[in-house]
Amino acid sequence: MTTRVTRADLSVDADFASFIEDRALPGTDIGADRFWHSLAGLVKDFAPRNRDLLATRDRMQSEIDDWHRDHDGANHDPVAYRQFLTNLGYLVPMPDPIEQITTENVDTEITSQPGPQLVVPVMNARFALNAANARWGSLYDALYGTDAISEADGATRAGGYNPVRGAKVIEWARRFLDYAAPLVDGSHMQSTGYHIVDGALQVTLDDGRTTQLAMPDAFRGVNGTLAAPAAILLRHHHLHIEIVIDAQHPVGKTDPAHVADVVLESAITTIQDCEDSVAAVDASDKIQVYRNWLGLMRGDLVESFSKGGKTVKRELAPDRDYIDSHGVPFTLPGRSLLLVRNVGHLMTTDTVLDNEEREIPEGLLDGLVTTTIALHDLQRAKGPRNSRTGSVYVVKPKMHGPEEAAFTARVFDRIEDDLGIARHTVKVGIMDEERRTTVNLAACIGAMPERVVFINTGFLDRTGDEIHTSMLMGPMTRKDEMKQEPWISAYEDWNVDVGLASGMRGKAQIGKGMWAMPDEMANMLASKTNHPMAGANCAWVPSPTAATLHAAHYHQIDVFERQRDISERARASLDDILTIPVAANPTAWTASDVQQELDNNIQGLLGYVVRWIDQGIGCSKVPDINDIGLMEDRATLRISSQHLANWLLHGICTAQQIDETLERMAGIVDAQNEHDPAYRRMSDDIDTSYAYQAARALIFDGTTQPNGYTEPLLHAWRRKAKANR
Repeated sequence: MTTRVTRADLSVDADFASFIEDRALPGTDIGADRFWHSLAGLVKDFAPRNRDLLATRDRMQSEIDDWHRDHDGANHDPVAYRQFLTNLGYLVPMPDPIEQITTENVDTEITSQPGPQLVVPVMNARFALNAANARWGSLYDALYGTDAISEADGATRAGGYNPVRGAKVIEWARRFLDYAAPLVDGSHMQSTGYHIVDGALQVTLDDGRTTQLAMPDAFRGVNGTLAAPAAILLRHHHLHIEIVIDAQHPVGKTDPAHVADVVLESAITTIQDCEDSVAAVDASDKIQVYRNWLGLMRGDLVESFSKGGKTVKRELAPDRDYIDSHGVPFTLPGRSLLLVRNVGHLMTTDTVLDNEEREIPEGLLDGLVTTTIALHDLQRAKGPRNSRTGSVYVVKPKMHGPEEAAFTARVFDRIEDDLGIARHTVKVGIMDEERRTTVNLAACIGAMPERVVFINTGFLDRTGDEIHTSMLMGPMTRKDEMKQEPWISAYEDWNVDVGLASGMRGKAQIGKGMWAMPDEMANMLASKTNHPMAGANCAWVPSPTAATLHAAHYHQIDVFERQRDISERARASLDDILTIPVAANPTAWTASDVQQELDNNIQGLLGYVVRWIDQGIGCSKVPDINDIGLMEDRATLRISSQHLANWLLHGICTAQQIDETLERMAGIVDAQNEHDPAYRRMSDDIDTSYAYQAARALIFDGTTQPNGYTEPLLHAWRRKAKANR
C-alpha cells in the first residue's frame, strides 16, 4: 500500500514528498510550503478547465462520428465536411495576418544553429547522459562503427582495427571537410600539416604548396596553443568542427597531417522526455523521471554501469576550452541544450490526489516540478549552464487546437508567478501531432506567441489521430501506402509554411520526425537530407552516432537559405490536409494482402508492448517482422492499434483473424527476445500474460480510446504487472 502524507490540501505519496522536500527544493529559493500551496492552487484552479477541455475533445469526436454515420464515405463532400468542422468549432478561421512570435531570451542552439535533435527517455539516466553529452561526436567513430562505410573490398568492421576500413573513413571525412571548410587550392585529402600563421589557418599539401581556407572566417581558434594546436576549430553553417591533431594517436601517427579525428558539433538540442518514451505509471516512476531531470539541471547526474567486464562511469561533459587567433580564451558548450517534454493534458497521476481523492492532471504536476527543478540551472552562479539566456524549455505534446494551447500558456503564467520568475521564462514547444492542432496551427502559435520556440511534425502520432478522427468513414489505406496520401505531404509542408509565416526563421525551431532505424546509417545519410531541404532546422535521430552523421547534412544545406526560398512558395492546401485517407478500393485487397498487414502491425505492436508492460521500457530498438531494429515509442503503437481497430470495425478482417495472428506473432516475438534474460514469454500462457492482454485490448478497445491514445490501457496493465510481479 502507498503511504501518503498531507501537503496543503493534497494527499501526496510519501516518497514523492520526501523527494521534493529533501532533494528537489534545496538549492532553490522555494520552500516546501510555497511549493505545495502552489501545486494545490494549480490543481484547484486549472484541473476543472483541464477536464472541460477533454470533454470538448470527446464531444467533437462524437459529433464527427455522427457526421460519418450520416454521410456515405464513398460520396464524401469535402466542401460540406469543411463547413461542418467550422460550425463545430473544430476548424477556426486562419488568423489574418498570422501573428508573429515575439519570444525573447532564446539560446542560440534554437535561434541560429540548425542541427540534429535527440529525444531520449529521461527515466534512463545512462541514456539521458549520453544524449546530453552528444553535443560533440567523433566522425571517425560514427563512420567506422556503422554501415555508413561499406564493408566491400576488405573494409570489414569485425575484429580489431582494419586499416582498409580506416582509410575509407579518413577519405570520407576529408571529403566532408572539402565542402564544409574548402581550401583555396587543393583538397584536405592532400593535407600534410595544419598550422596557424599570422592568425590564419595554413594548410600544407603533399606537393609542397601551402594554402588557406577559401572562407578564412571559418577558422575560429584552437584547443591547445597556436604554435602546437591539439585541435583546429572551424565553423560552417553555424556549426563547429574540430580537426584533432595528435601525432601519438594510433590513427594520427600514421596520418601525414597527424589528424587523429574529425569531431562534429552534433546533437545541438535534446528533448529529455517524460512522455512517450517512458513508462512512468506511478509515484516511484515519476520520482525516477524527476530525479534524473534534477541531476541534469544541477549538473551532477552520474551513472555507473558494467561494459565489457569493466565499470564505466558516465557524467556530464564539461564545456570545451579554446583560444582564438589572438590567443584570447573562450569556451563552447560541451552539452546539448536540453528541453524537457512534459505529458499532455489527458493523463492523471496518483502521485498526488486532490481534496476529493481524485488523481490530479499529470501535466500540471510535470509543469510545476520540471520548472521548479530548472531553477537549479537558472540560479546557478558559476559552471556550465543549460540555458545561458535564463530560459526553461518545455515541449508540450498532444494539444488539440488553440484553446488547449492557450490553457498551457496560462498554466505557465501561473507557475512563473508562483515561483517568482519573470513572465515567459518558460518557453514552449508545440508538437504538431494532432489533426485539430495541424489545421489550426497558426492559431495555436498565436495563443502563446511570447513562448513558442519549437514546432514539429510527427507522422506516427499524427496518423494515429487521423485514423481515429475519421474512424467511421471507412477502412483506411494500408499503412505503407499512408505516406503517399495527399494529406501527409500537405501536412509536412503546412507546418513549415505556417512556422515561417509566424516569424520563426532565426527565432525558433521547425522540426521533423525520427529516423527510426539506428542500424541503417547508410540509408539515413542517403535520405535524411530531405529534412533540412524541407526547411527544418532540427530533425530527430535515434542515437548520438546518428546525430554526428546527420550533422553532415546541415553542412551540405544552408537551412536558413532554404527557409528563405520556401517562404516565397504558395502555402500548402488545407483541403489536402483534410483529405481523409480511406482506401480507394479495399475490395481489391487479397486475403494475402490483409494477412500481411495484420502480421506486420501485430508483430510490431506485441514487440513494443511486451517490453512496456513487463519491463517498464518506454522506448527501445524493437525488431520488426523482418528483424530490422526500429526505435519505437508509444507513437508507433498508436498508429498500429488504430489501424487494426479501423480494419476490424469495417470488416476488412475478423476478430478471429486478429486473435489467430496475435497468438502466432506472440511466438515470433518470444523467439526474437530469447536472449533477453529479463524477458517474459507470452506464448506459454497468453491468458496470464499481462503484456499479451494489453496488446489485445489496444486493438479490440481501440475505437473507444480517447483520440486513439494508448496511455490509459498501457498504464492500467503496467500497474497490474507491477502489482503482481
